[in-house]
Amino acid sequence: MKRVLVVGGGIGGVEAAIRLRKKGFYVKLISNRDYLYIYPLSIWIPTREAKFGDVTIPLDKIAKGHKFQYEVSPVKSISSQEVVLENMKRYEKGRDFDYLVVALGQDKMKPKGVEYTYSICGSPEETLKYGMLLERLVDTKKSGKLAFGFGGNPKAKEAVRGGPVFEEIFNVDTMLRRKKIRDRFELTFFAPMEKPGARLGEKAFKMLDYMFQKRGIKKVVGKKIKEFTPNGVIFQDGTQIESDLTLFTPAGTGLSLLKESDFPLNEAGFIVINKYNQVEGLDHVYALGDCVALEGPEWKAKQGHLAEVMADNIAHNIALKEGIAKGKPKSYLEHLNIMCLMDTGDGGAFAYRDNEKAILIPLPIIGHWMKKAWGVYYKLYKTGKIPKLV
Repeated sequence: MKRVLVVGGGIGGVEAAIRLRKKGFYVKLISNRDYLYIYPLSIWIPTREAKFGDVTIPLDKIAKGHKFQYEVSPVKSISSQEVVLENMKRYEKGRDFDYLVVALGQDKMKPKGVEYTYSICGSPEETLKYGMLLERLVDTKKSGKLAFGFGGNPKAKEAVRGGPVFEEIFNVDTMLRRKKIRDRFELTFFAPMEKPGARLGEKAFKMLDYMFQKRGIKKVVGKKIKEFTPNGVIFQDGTQIESDLTLFTPAGTGLSLLKESDFPLNEAGFIVINKYNQVEGLDHVYALGDCVALEGPEWKAKQGHLAEVMADNIAHNIALKEGIAKGKPKSYLEHLNIMCLMDTGDGGAFAYRDNEKAILIPLPIIGHWMKKAWGVYYKLYKTGKIPKLV
């Protein structure tokens, strides 16, 4: 039985372990956490609609449900021939693995003063801290100014996390309305690009504009960020946003850990792969998710569902190479799209875009409960209690 080492315990890495095990490989997963953090559900932690345990799945439950092995430790160094963990354990090609799957994620860009902000797409601890501070501001002062934004990476425009920020600002707006104190808070959205959200299509962009206006959310776009301060955001043109609490999701950049590896990297520091998720020049190494450089149209974006498609493709392509699968190699380019169920706390909208179409379907009331239902399904699938539906 061929052995596959999957390095990275996020959405893509866990799905790769599940899919590879279903193909009959011996699989070991390396994760820096003993749980899978479900980022799409974490938007409800700051508004207290979800607790930490509601958006996590213990790795032991996933591993038992799908019969793979795992080890919890941060990675100290990685190459095509060896993976060294911070607990000093070493995994070597030939002795410990035949194939290596890299799903280590990405680093975040660090604009000046970013330590004064909190990200909804960073560490779980950061989201918990933001939720605590938001609760304190809302319940103690019952008034204030809140800013929500995201940044961009000119070298990798697909490494932007805009969707969760839109969801968070709408969920906070809904929470304040339910508490009947929305009129005491000023909510402002900001981003350096002229048309944030436009990659979802013109219809979705106009809908976002309409929602901002309807909910009384201010918008500052097209201004480059100079720095963050404890009191807000300062832009390059000298203007600023006053804020008691700033939520900001920086754009992604290549993982610093990979700089010392023998993997080919693009100018932004992401691993160069072919359309079959094989690392260029390395026959036994595959990579997926946020750590890879994406090919494709200008609107492309890194998303969890794309990472899961890549995981399935990798399992198939390795099985094909080993003669235990039939058909042709699977390319992620054939499944490149943007798909999200955007939650607003009191409803939602379904957005989809590919090369042929861009659609947005408003889902008043039901959209919120559809995302809740997806969370239940996701946990049941990940723990091996039900099969994957799509």
